Amino acid sequence: MTGLRGDRLDAALLRLIGATLLGGIMGILDSTMVTVAADTLSGEFGSPLSVISWASTGYLLALTVTIPVTGWAVGRYGVKRLWLFGLVLFLAASLASALAWSVVSLIAFRVLQGAGAGILDPLVLVILARAAGPGRAGRVMGMMGVVLSLGPVLGPVLGGLLLDSMGWRSMFFINIPIGIVAFLLAVRVIPGDRPEERGARLPLDITGFLLMAPGFAATVLALTQAGEHAEFAVPAVLVPLALGIALLAGYVVHALRIRRTEPLIDMRLFASRSFAAGVTVQGLVGLGTYAGLFALPLYYQVVHGHGAGAAGLLVAPLGLGSALAMPVAGRLSDRLGARSLVQGGAALAAAAAAGLTFIGAESAVAWSALAAFAIGLGLGTVGAPTMGSLYRTLPQDKVAQGSSVLYNLNQLGGALGVACAALILAAAGTGTAAGPTEAVGGFQNASWFLVAVGVAILAASPLLPGRAHEIAAARREPVTEAGGEGRL
Repeated sequence: MTGLRGDRLDAALLRLIGATLLGGIMGILDSTMVTVAADTLSGEFGSPLSVISWASTGYLLALTVTIPVTGWAVGRYGVKRLWLFGLVLFLAASLASALAWSVVSLIAFRVLQGAGAGILDPLVLVILARAAGPGRAGRVMGMMGVVLSLGPVLGPVLGGLLLDSMGWRSMFFINIPIGIVAFLLAVRVIPGDRPEERGARLPLDITGFLLMAPGFAATVLALTQAGEHAEFAVPAVLVPLALGIALLAGYVVHALRIRRTEPLIDMRLFASRSFAAGVTVQGLVGLGTYAGLFALPLYYQVVHGHGAGAAGLLVAPLGLGSALAMPVAGRLSDRLGARSLVQGGAALAAAAAAGLTFIGAESAVAWSALAAFAIGLGLGTVGAPTMGSLYRTLPQDKVAQGSSVLYNLNQLGGALGVACAALILAAAGTGTAAGPTEAVGGFQNASWFLVAVGVAILAASPLLPGRAHEIAAARREPVTEAGGEGRL
């Protein structure tokens, strides 16, 4: 994907960004939108909530399983062809989900929808990174970060509005017109590309897929179960967690020893300290964001007595702050590098989270909303520069693999954030049965957890590249078996 280079975001690149984000936002919204319809779906199909929850869990697991193989498929089939296939799959699964006649059919179609999202989500990063080039990676990733920030917040809000006005099926039907427009735009504006000559000959690493995909899925399932049970030491958590860790450890050994084909994820990417630091920091951003998105609505419901709809709106400042910060921070990072911006953002997020530790049952809602907005600003100032630095230093032939790693670790970070917040609140006895005064202690502890996330980002930030000469040095770090330079 060439021909879109330069210092400014020209009209062709802006059209490409718009078309790509329109296609990508569907999967981001659908990952959280359906959660608000659990009670409605339970009544519609006469199934317990534990079964209905698999409409969301199945989607998440299918997405997680599909992401690793998408990086290989880019080289095999080309970006544009794969993107159009992902859109068609997602649209077909959305239509089928809207027409589901039983809970089993709904779960099955949601799994297909998750597979479509597993193709689209990492490809958003690949398409934009290749089109932007290293000189504009920060500002383009900042624009993409607006969608990443607002998607998890707007999903439940949009889902609630559609559920109340047009019923649960409308949450899937709404994807059809959006997806059709995204498909037509993609045909016009995404540059055509041929499969990479070397990638077209590479067979799929079947052994690696059978280790990595279920390994990630089992780990995400374990963390999801920990969040739902608000308990860690139960078989529903420990069994998939042990299986996931064992499979992922097996993949690392396999990837380092493989010779006849290329592994799905080249573990030598982590020999680059800037890459290792970048994906770790981005995982921590997911950890902090989803921990806040889990804890804050409960705070408004349990302590202040607000309904689910009002609580969802009150947590919006977290996503709004991040959405406002990302484009500005991304643009600045193209000149200043990532390190100083990440440090400033992490310090702001930690300080705002520390402010939340002083909230009480009588505290005004405005104070917690302002603190959430500041946390969002801080995490947004971390996220866009980090993603920009990643794509400024990755060799061109590793962009697809790097995107898979980035997205998977962000997913794991999000699942871990929800699990940690749920465990912290449960340990403090916070729940709907607790009184406001008793419940506040749990939310203060959850805020200290967010402080710890900010401190962890600060600890990792010195490994990120700073100004231009450090970015150039990072691009010369070994990321292949031969340890040679990788050029974009």
